[in-house]
Amino acid sequence: FAGSKGTVDLRYDGPPIADPALADQVLAELTGIPTEAFFRSTASVRHHELADLARDESALRDRLQASISGADRGTSRARKTLDKALHELNTKGDKNPGRLKVAETTVAQAAAAVEQGELALAQLERDRDTLSGARERRADAGTALAERRALLEKARQAERFTAEQAAARERFERFRHAVEIGAEIDQLADSHPAAEPLPVLRQIVERLRALDGTIRELRALLAGEIEVTFVVPPPPTWRPLSRWAIVLVLIGLAITAGTFAVDALTTTELPYQLLLVGGIVAGIGLILALVAFWLRRGYKLHQELRDIDIDRRLRGRSEMEQELHEAEADTARQLESLGLDDVPLAENLLAREEAHVQQIELLEAQRAGLVGSEPVETLPRLRDAAALEIEQKTHALEALGPIAKEPRARERLEVEVRDEEAALERARDDEANARARVDANGVDAEQVAGHAERLATWREQLAALQRRERVYAATLDAIGRAEQATMKSATRYLEKRMVGDIAAVTDGRYRRVRVDDKTLDIAVFAPEKDDWVDVRSLSQGTLDVVYLAARIGLVRLVTGDRRPPLIFDDPFVTLDDRRAARALELLRTVAADFQVIYLTTSSRYDAAADAVVELPGPTAIDDHPIEPSPNDPMRVGGPVVSGPGAA
Repeated sequence: FAGSKGTVDLRYDGPPIADPALADQVLAELTGIPTEAFFRSTASVRHHELADLARDESALRDRLQASISGADRGTSRARKTLDKALHELNTKGDKNPGRLKVAETTVAQAAAAVEQGELALAQLERDRDTLSGARERRADAGTALAERRALLEKARQAERFTAEQAAARERFERFRHAVEIGAEIDQLADSHPAAEPLPVLRQIVERLRALDGTIRELRALLAGEIEVTFVVPPPPTWRPLSRWAIVLVLIGLAITAGTFAVDALTTTELPYQLLLVGGIVAGIGLILALVAFWLRRGYKLHQELRDIDIDRRLRGRSEMEQELHEAEADTARQLESLGLDDVPLAENLLAREEAHVQQIELLEAQRAGLVGSEPVETLPRLRDAAALEIEQKTHALEALGPIAKEPRARERLEVEVRDEEAALERARDDEANARARVDANGVDAEQVAGHAERLATWREQLAALQRRERVYAATLDAIGRAEQATMKSATRYLEKRMVGDIAAVTDGRYRRVRVDDKTLDIAVFAPEKDDWVDVRSLSQGTLDVVYLAARIGLVRLVTGDRRPPLIFDDPFVTLDDRRAARALELLRTVAADFQVIYLTTSSRYDAAADAVVELPGPTAIDDHPIEPSPNDPMRVGGPVVSGPGAA
C-alpha cells in the first residue's frame, strides 16, 4: 500500500525484497512498466481516470519521450552505470577517494621513489667504471660479428640471385620459343589450302560423297529393269504367344490375390506354396510376354523393310532419272563453290586442309606445353619481363662485388661467423663477471629499476583511467545527443499518426497537430483562433480525444511490428453521441491491426462491436449483523443504525 503505513514483501528469484524502490525496479524489469502512472498513460484507460489526465500528462510525456528517444530500461541502466563510473573515477574526498585520485597519489609517490633511486645511482656510477673495458671488447666483437654476418648475407644473396637468374633464363627460353611458335601459327593460319574453314569444307566433301554414292546407286538401278514380286506374308506368330502370356499372368495374379484374400478375410491358413505357384505362373507369363514382344518387334521391322523395298521397286524410272539429274546438278554446284572439277580433287583438298589444321594444333599443343594457359597476347610481355629480370639479377650480382664470384664464399664466411660468435660469447662472459662485481656493492640498482618500471606502469594506468573518464563522458554526451537527434523524427511520426485519428473523431475540426520536440507538449490548430492552442485549454472531451490518439500513436511507435491487444474501459464517457460514434469508428479502424477489448456499461456501442459479451454483475450482499464496538461514540444516545442508508 502507498503511504507511510504501507509495507512491501516481494519474493522473486532470491531473498524477499522489502524496499519499495527496489521492488518497483524489479517489477519494471519484469513487466517493462516503470510506474502506475505510466501504465495509466499508455495502456488500460478507465473512465473514472479520465479526470486525472491532466495529472498524468507528465507521465504520458515522460513515457512518450522514453519510447521515441530509445531511453528504455537499457538506456536508463547505461546512464546510471556511466554516472556511477564517473562518480567512482572523479571523487576527490580523502576518506573515499576516487580511482583517479588514488592513481595520481600513487604516481606522485612512485616519482619521489624514482628520484631518490636516481640519486643513489650516482654512487653506483663510479663502480661501473670497471665495466667499460669489458663493454668495449664486447662492442668490438659485436662489430666484427656484424661485418661477417653482413658478408655472409651477401654471399647468400649471391646464391639466391644466381638461382633466380637461372630460373629467369629458363622462363625466357620458354617464352621466346612460345613466341616463335606463335609466329609460325599465325603464318600457317594465313596460308590455308582451302578458302573455307575445315568444318565447312568437311561438310561439303561429305555432301559430295553422299551425292556421288546416290548417283552411282541411281545409275545402277537405271541400268536394269524393275522387277516387283508380290508375296503374301505369313500370319504373325507372336499373337497366340502374347495371348497365352496374358492368360498366365492373370492366372498367377488371381492365385496370389485369392491366397491373400483368404488369409486376410478368414482364419484359414493356406499353404505358402500357393503363393509360390502363383508367382511362378505369373513369371512364366511375363517371360512369354517378353518373347512375344521381341517377335512382334522383328515382324514389324521385317514388314517395314519389305514395304520400303516394294516402294523402291515401284518408283517410276522417270522419278529416278529426275533424282539423278538433281544429284548431278547439286554435285556440280558444290564443286563450283570449291573451284574444283571432280570429287577426288575435293577429297584431296580436304586431306591437305586437315593436315594443315593438324599442324596448327600440334604447334598450339607445343605452345601450351611451354607456357600453359597463359594468354597469347601476354607472351611477348612475359618474355621481355624474363629478360629484364635476367638483366636485374646480373646487375645485382655485379653490385655485390667480388664475393658474388667466389665459389665457396658462403662456407668460408659461415666458419668465420661461428668463430666471431664464440669470441662475442667470451666477451659477454667477461662483461657478466664485471657486472657481478658491480652488483656486489651496497647499492640496489634493481630496486631503482623496479621503481622506474612501476612508475611507468602506474602512469599508463593513470593515462588509461583518464582516457576511460573521457570515454565515459563522451559516451554519456553521445547518448544525450542521440536522444535529441531521434526525437525530432519520432515526434513527426507521432504527429502523422495523430492527425488522421483526431480529424476523424472531431469531424475535421482539428486537422493539424503539433508535438514539441523538447517538452513534448501537444497543441492543435484551432480554426476559430486561427492559431495553435495547447490541448489543456480545450474542453475535457477534446482533451480525452487528443490523449486517446496520442496513446494509439504511442502504441504503434513502441510496439513496431508487434500487435498486442488494446483494452479500453469506457474512455468515451465524456464524449457526446456523435463524437463517441466517430471515436468508435476510429477504434474499428484500429481493430484492423490490433485486437480491441472495450469495457462499458452503456449499450450504445453494441451495434458497432464485432462481438458483445455481457458480464453479470455482483449479486452477493453482506447480511451479517453489525456488532457495536464498546468504544463507538454513536453507541451512546440512541440505537445503532445499519444498512445502506447509514452515514
